Amino acid sequence: MPVRDAARTVGRAINGVRAQTFGDWELLAVDDGSEDETPGILEAAAGTEPRVRVLRRPREGIVAALNAGLSAARGEFFARMDADDEMHPERLAEQVAFLEATANRDIGVAACLVEHGGDAKAAAGYALHVAWLNSLVAPEEIALNRFVESPLAHPSVMFRRGLVERHGGYRHGPFPEDYELWLRWLDAGVRMAKVPRVLLRWNDPPDRASRTDPRYSPDAFFATKAPWIARWLHRQGLAGGARRLLVWGAGRPTRKRADLLAAEGIAIAGYVDIDPRKATAAIGGTGKPVLLADELPAPAETFVLGYVASRGARDLARSTLTGRGYTEGRDFLMCA
Repeated sequence: MPVRDAARTVGRAINGVRAQTFGDWELLAVDDGSEDETPGILEAAAGTEPRVRVLRRPREGIVAALNAGLSAARGEFFARMDADDEMHPERLAEQVAFLEATANRDIGVAACLVEHGGDAKAAAGYALHVAWLNSLVAPEEIALNRFVESPLAHPSVMFRRGLVERHGGYRHGPFPEDYELWLRWLDAGVRMAKVPRVLLRWNDPPDRASRTDPRYSPDAFFATKAPWIARWLHRQGLAGGARRLLVWGAGRPTRKRADLLAAEGIAIAGYVDIDPRKATAAIGGTGKPVLLADELPAPAETFVLGYVASRGARDLARSTLTGRGYTEGRDFLMCA
């Protein structure tokens, strides 16, 4: 649990860990150079609970704090927690049992469903994001939707120690550290699933990093996933193959984001849109055509990358493509 200046909430987070029905835990509270009362709260907790260990560090950021925690951890399973969230008492027990089940020995990461800890009306977009996250439970659903957004709530995960040893921990860069980790591990074949129960209250304060740090901006997410989309396309034989690659969405922001694939050696043959006004033989000086949805060739000739970002537009693209005989994962992939 990385902590920085969380005196208002960290006591509650620690109490949630102490209330777990699974008793064989160790809490590594990594203090990332706090300047408020956080250090005293952490030391007081460690003084009354030997399973709490405090790692005091200079202020180097969340990636350094997370990796310090991974290096110091002694357990078989690593669970993530944030200092402003709340665990259900059965969270650790449920996730350990899930990973230890014979049927799940091939699962490397076990997350859970989460409750949106905020005002669903005032933060409607985030509430919708939580609902989307909770709709992805099975490994196939998570893998198939990995390029839409980060498919796991970071503080909800538990993963096997060996994953860090084989595939590396968190990396620092101009990107969301958790999303980069999931994409890298999924690309390496790590299977991820969720316990189908709400076991974490994922709070949504206005000053959370995902709202204020440019590493978590939409542009950072698109730049992060472009290389991994390209790797997936190459692995499937879809880069430079017999099937044309089309991008669903012909607006300027969509084209700009899809252009990130060009740097990865992916050639886009054209675009698809539902707006007749955008249909043209060439758009925006690209020399590439914009087809209407009802002009799409047969799936055997075409692979479509869905780059429209709004949920309604994504759902429309998915239903239109499946209605025309396209199969998700084989003939099209949602990337936004």
